Amino acid sequence: MQLQIFKIFCDLVETGSFSLAAAKNNITQSAVSQQIRVLEEKYGVTFFERGGKKFSITPEGEIFDKAAREILSVYDSINSRLNELRDVVAGPLKVSTVYSIGLHELPAKLKKFRESHPEVDVQIEYKRSPMIYDDVADGRADIGLVAFPVRGKGIISDVFDEDEMVVICAPTHRLAKKRKVKLKELQGESFVAFDPDTPTRKAIDRALKGHAITFLQQHEFDNIETVKRAVEVAGVVSIVPRRTVDKEVAEGRLAAVKVEDASLNRPLGILRKQARITTPAMREFMNVLLGTK
Repeated sequence: MQLQIFKIFCDLVETGSFSLAAAKNNITQSAVSQQIRVLEEKYGVTFFERGGKKFSITPEGEIFDKAAREILSVYDSINSRLNELRDVVAGPLKVSTVYSIGLHELPAKLKKFRESHPEVDVQIEYKRSPMIYDDVADGRADIGLVAFPVRGKGIISDVFDEDEMVVICAPTHRLAKKRKVKLKELQGESFVAFDPDTPTRKAIDRALKGHAITFLQQHEFDNIETVKRAVEVAGVVSIVPRRTVDKEVAEGRLAAVKVEDASLNRPLGILRKQARITTPAMREFMNVLLGTK
């Protein structure tokens, strides 16, 4: 059986779309359908439930998907293992990152890495934190970058940086001229928060709960850029990592104020799979992130 059919299957599971899976493999949508039918006929099972707009993977499909990913991972690791023996820093490097790290922490480090190792094809994907853990565990990413990293389930994590979280508001807001604020000064404000399942939101909620803060209104958004725009135009306040607003503060579009009575630091972590071989490209990329190179 050709390896391409395993990749097509995994791409279909990941995208949930026959057309997107076809585009990723430079084939037609009908060719994807035909390949899946061939697999289902070969094993005498149904891998996907189809009907109208419904599309879902069956338990049999989940088993095949896991096995296919293991096969592809072993195949992909052959070149990496040979490079490791020769200590050649080259080949693809897949990185999954949350938006805030990918847009604000990563660019300078990525530029330095690419200048030193132009033979490495760094592929960046921006995702939500839970998906990044899945990507690393399933071998879809060599390295994951998240805030408040957690070990477990075969995942190794290392903290490579830490960012202070600050209160942000519009320059015309009553808090904008202060050097420091206490959390109780946010009482009664309209507040913009990250989505509840994000580690940064959970850390902020713990701090606010400890000071019994309640807000006039609370809005939720799923990424840092939307949070910043809401604060800029709507007269609300938020708490965000300082480095994510450096540009807006320098341009006078936002004000950032230090929190006086709570330790709100956000550790940034590197995730990698425990059982995965650390290739020379992975090693050198982590060295750049950790500041050892």
